[in-house]
Amino acid sequence: MRYPRTGRSRNRRRGRNGLAWIAALGVAGLVVLARSAGAQGDPTKGEYLFRAAGCYACHTRPVSGARPLAGGRALETPFGTFYSPNITPDPDHGIGRWHLTDFARAMRLGEAPDGSHYFPAFPFPSYSGMRDQDLADLWVYLQGVDPVPEPSLEHDLVFPFGFRVLAGLWKWLFFEAGTFQPDPQKDARWNRGAYLTRHLGHCGECHTPRNLLGALQDDRHLAGTREGPDGQKVPNITPHPGDGIGEWSEADIAFFLQIGVMPDGDVAGGAMEDVIREGTGHLTDEDRKAIAAYLKSLPERPGP
Repeated sequence: MRYPRTGRSRNRRRGRNGLAWIAALGVAGLVVLARSAGAQGDPTKGEYLFRAAGCYACHTRPVSGARPLAGGRALETPFGTFYSPNITPDPDHGIGRWHLTDFARAMRLGEAPDGSHYFPAFPFPSYSGMRDQDLADLWVYLQGVDPVPEPSLEHDLVFPFGFRVLAGLWKWLFFEAGTFQPDPQKDARWNRGAYLTRHLGHCGECHTPRNLLGALQDDRHLAGTREGPDGQKVPNITPHPGDGIGEWSEADIAFFLQIGVMPDGDVAGGAMEDVIREGTGHLTDEDRKAIAAYLKSLPERPGP
């Protein structure tokens, strides 16, 4: 099963060109998918995936009167401030001139239609694992939202991190593209939970600590970090009994993902409040339970 890599082992560089070709073939496969009868994308399913992937919260400014998905939400990091882009179908300021293959290239490879590299503040290392049909469904849904003629803001990054060529180097060091492969040793619910957590929900992007270059530390998967988005502490969500959610039941986790209330009566705040209100609160009970089952199966890791 693939999930975002961190480059812990330099041996991972071997065969990286082959992996790039595999990813490119996956994008080419989407062309076939999009052209095949009966596989044009389902906007209803796409809306559900839109919620599961947390698109609204990231691409809408948290201020009164903000236009949905017009971008501009700030993400403060040690490398500077990133601003989410406009992902409405506006032809001049959004993704209205894109095709499905452009969308797949962005999500799978972290590349813009012109071939430039996206910064990994956009969680393409997680989205890379999305299934072809899910990408097609999500694409069709996004094409149906209201276009907003609002330009995206330029990132405000510390020198020299604003050069996109460095993002390409970062990808060469730390990123391996590849779609999710179910673990045959696990049941369907666990695999669904792994897919939702690792890829669609990209939970590790916030709940996993990063190295000095901003790459996720696989050996600390979901163990929390003191320096999460906007410099805020993000909790450990492994089943560690002291630092994590070891005392939580699967029902506790599923309930929290639905309405944001913890077993002790406390409530979610900050970015997690947005994630629940705009994302996990819209999932089915079965999917929330699948996420809970996956989280409870993780190794117990101490927090930061």
